[in-house]
Amino acid sequence: MNLTSWLKAYPDAAAVAPLALLLTLACAVALVDLFVRDPQRRVSYRLAQLSLLAVLGLSLAYFDKGFTIYAMQRMIVADPMGHLLGVFATLAAMVSLAYARPYAADRDMLKGELFSLSMFSLLGILVMLEANNFLIVYLGVELMSLSLYALVAMRRDDIGATEAAMKYFVLGALSSGFLLYGLSMMYGATGSLDIGEVYKAIGTGQINRGVLSLGTVFVVAGLAFKLGAVPFHMWVPDVYQGSPTGVTLMIGAAPKLAAFAITIRLLVEGMIGLGLEWQQMIVFLSVASMVLGNLAAIAQTNLKRMLAYSTIAQIGFMLLGLCPTVVNLNTISAANGYSSSLFYVITDVLTTLGTFGTILLLSRHGHEADRIDDFRGLARRSPWFAGVMAIFMFSLAGIPPTVGFYAKLAVLQALVSTNVTGFIWLAVIAVLLSLLGAYYYLRVVKVMYFDEPVDMRPIEARGDVRALLSANGAAILLLGILPGGLMALCVRAIVQALST
Repeated sequence: MNLTSWLKAYPDAAAVAPLALLLTLACAVALVDLFVRDPQRRVSYRLAQLSLLAVLGLSLAYFDKGFTIYAMQRMIVADPMGHLLGVFATLAAMVSLAYARPYAADRDMLKGELFSLSMFSLLGILVMLEANNFLIVYLGVELMSLSLYALVAMRRDDIGATEAAMKYFVLGALSSGFLLYGLSMMYGATGSLDIGEVYKAIGTGQINRGVLSLGTVFVVAGLAFKLGAVPFHMWVPDVYQGSPTGVTLMIGAAPKLAAFAITIRLLVEGMIGLGLEWQQMIVFLSVASMVLGNLAAIAQTNLKRMLAYSTIAQIGFMLLGLCPTVVNLNTISAANGYSSSLFYVITDVLTTLGTFGTILLLSRHGHEADRIDDFRGLARRSPWFAGVMAIFMFSLAGIPPTVGFYAKLAVLQALVSTNVTGFIWLAVIAVLLSLLGAYYYLRVVKVMYFDEPVDMRPIEARGDVRALLSANGAAILLLGILPGGLMALCVRAIVQALST
């Protein structure tokens, strides 16, 4: 039986196959590691990577078929948007483990829990990507979040990591409470937990508008917590700085894709009838995030903390694509904005992987290369990796020919193409704030190329990490020069998700 026949014959099993496969393999990795005595955990690492490769292959095959399946009594939806995000989330998990492995080995963190918790976190992400029911959304959020809390706290003897874990847990629980309360109000108003049924109920116009609006506020607040948008950003700098750098990478990469997915699922697929209400909130979150993120990042000397505020600013820019939902009382411009935001979040994750991968490359036993001064004179120690890091900084700043430039341009084009004065001014504000943000990215480049090095010891790193980091930098350049292919995939994913 080929894949197409299997999809038609067993839609429920087909829809949850990636989730079931990852769950089974994550349990297998956890069990196998109990018998591994090698301190380098080679067997566990290889088994985890092979497991993720199998999930990646299945997600790619599903995306290639381009089908949409509603399964498990419509609680699960397997569609191209979820499959595309699943491909990049799995890829991000694989790259994160590869970058983090040498770092973890030097800090007594290379244990089976690192691999199994990473896989369970990815499982939560995949659940969120396929959620078509409020309960499934919450299940995915908690599965991902609890795994990340445990990963942050793996270094129990480190005060900074323990503090970060506590802050992450407390504020994460608060954000989950906001989201759950908002979803409960939506359920109370519409009488359904199914996202499609909520959409239909809101469309009737016969539901208490006040309850819906209040529920929308709490839902948007919960989503803003997960995205790290202002004013719900307070956990991001502390968690980024306090977490072990290998774990910071896992927090800052794949979870962004999940947060974007549930934002689309809840606000667009379920609550588009309330678009005029939540569109205004998204505009505020976007501008506030860009302003605070860029201004606060300028004052930072810790590179991880600077990148945390940079992430807040990048999330603000990504949210710009969600702003033109309702334009002149129609939603014609929405798909253009959503596909631009999808492209933006995917490329931002790829850049984040490379940026933190470089920090991990320079870190060594007993030393965290997490300060901007640690990159002084890097061009003299390693011209190649200084160039790679410069590419990542240029991409985050939006300088051509990197993919960050095209990603920002696509979002701005989505705003300007509406021909609405308010959105055009929003694009102007975004450009000005991007110019402000370029300062702290270019400061890192200046430190690498023009400052005297404080450490001339050669950079010691595994060959696979060096090759992967180089490939990461090449991908940022290649996607910047030839962005059409990925953008076409994003447009296809969004259009098919909205049409079903």
